[in-house]
Amino acid sequence: MIARSPAPDLDVPALPASATLRGAADRFGDATVLHQAGHEVTFHGLLARASAFAHALHADGVGRGDVVALHLPNCPQYAIGYWGTLLAGATVTPANPLLAPDDLGAQLADAGAAVVVSWKAALPAVLAARPATSLKRVLVTGAHGDPEQLPPEVTGFSAHLDGRPATPPGTDLEVDPDRDLAHLAYTGGTTGRSKGVRVTHRHVLTNALQAACWGTGARPDVTATVHGPGVVLAGPGPASEFPTPIGTGRAIGIAPWFHAMGTIGGLNVPLLTGTTTIVHARFDPRAYLADATRFAVTSLSGAPPVYAALLAHREAAGDLSSVRSLTSGAAPLPVEIIRALRDWFGEDLVISEGYGLTEVTMAATLGPAARSADRRPGTVGLPIAGTEIRISGPDGEELDAGAEGEVWIRGPQVTGGYHRRPAETAAAFDGDGWLHTGDVGVLDGDGYLRIVDRLKDMLLHKGYNVYPRDLEERLLALPGVTGAAVVGRPVGVDGEHPVAFLTTVPGADGAAVRAAVGGLNERLLPYQRLREVHLVGAIPVSAAGKVLKRDLREQLPALSPDVAKE
Repeated sequence: MIARSPAPDLDVPALPASATLRGAADRFGDATVLHQAGHEVTFHGLLARASAFAHALHADGVGRGDVVALHLPNCPQYAIGYWGTLLAGATVTPANPLLAPDDLGAQLADAGAAVVVSWKAALPAVLAARPATSLKRVLVTGAHGDPEQLPPEVTGFSAHLDGRPATPPGTDLEVDPDRDLAHLAYTGGTTGRSKGVRVTHRHVLTNALQAACWGTGARPDVTATVHGPGVVLAGPGPASEFPTPIGTGRAIGIAPWFHAMGTIGGLNVPLLTGTTTIVHARFDPRAYLADATRFAVTSLSGAPPVYAALLAHREAAGDLSSVRSLTSGAAPLPVEIIRALRDWFGEDLVISEGYGLTEVTMAATLGPAARSADRRPGTVGLPIAGTEIRISGPDGEELDAGAEGEVWIRGPQVTGGYHRRPAETAAAFDGDGWLHTGDVGVLDGDGYLRIVDRLKDMLLHKGYNVYPRDLEERLLALPGVTGAAVVGRPVGVDGEHPVAFLTTVPGADGAAVRAAVGGLNERLLPYQRLREVHLVGAIPVSAAGKVLKRDLREQLPALSPDVAKE
């Protein structure tokens, strides 16, 4: 079965991704686009400051075909650097500011970055990595602007922009949207070293519009601005179905902007919808709930671990009656958490899960956004505009609805493959336009997709497939359990034994939790039963909210297979 989007195909204009900023500045002007710790940036102000950065890049000889690395947490300077790079016609490579020097150097060298914008606390990693790179300039900023004292080979970010023109140079209008890269985006590296994904301007604009139009019922349009053509949304759906009118949304931005979900969902889509983003550099559940109350946010966003933490701190929340919708990504949202969120916010809350990968720019499926739509808990929604989802067997054969197999994706947001990795590109992207994701999923008869697990996470025990996500859902339903991750311990001819890592509510009785797991085991098939339970203080997750199962597997040799440790 091949599931096709119920939404009409979008007429995506042949413009650079930066046309989104032009359209937003023209339409929303002096409204606030970013708010962080009392500092506000307007849509006009973002265009002006990004334009100054574009001119600064040109002064350094950086433009079309060159790469600028953004090595920052979420902050206004990141947004300025991102849009300024695109206005200069150059390519953005987002870099996690927590990367070790070796990993950072590998990314900067592989991308061929000419400039890096870094954070004060992360500067030592940049300086250590620099000899292995081709960097021309290192710029640095911090929570309070440029640091006062800098090494001679480092320049303050704001100082480098000051005095530059506040209007776009126009060089971005010369890029070829179908060929020039907007992003060189590196995968999360949860199963190995990150790979650079080649994302064109067409991919970025397409996926941002796919998500924005899906969530508002609108369609793309082009408007003439004093600075050139801009992309906006037109003809939004009725307020009865889409309760947050364009230009009125308020959301907290915690998805890292150096990750695909943050780059598209946090930097691009809000400019199309006119949303004010309250920026958080890191996730703190109490701070999140405090700002959600203070700013009367209209939507919540995050990954499953975020919502588990918010539920654990529910007592810290104020009046959240302004919240109308909730989105989740990075991993499937356990049904138990969905039930708890509906109990908290009410049955009218629109919960929309999505599914995607860096290789599809960001999103391939989304849960229906309209209030009256059919939402199916446990699924990650339907294919978005222009997108097809296919479930394939081990030999590439097309499987019927209800059958589990590998998820394949085809659509205009599917990228051009991996940077400098032709063999891996050929293995994942086939000649018919399908991306072979490596995820196990199943389609129902109406085209709703359910993600079963990662093929690489699936365990094999005595010839049987064991899916960790199924076990994790069951574990999360046990009293006192707040987090669960299941990995396999190699045990010779039997294959792998399922091993559970659990986090619990403060003060939980470990013996009672183990007894509950024992009761669960009695209800499982013999090959599914958990052979070890390890109670831990925290389950390691990536910045995007994905559980780092590689890290858990690396812990197994130090843990006794016979005695569960706390």
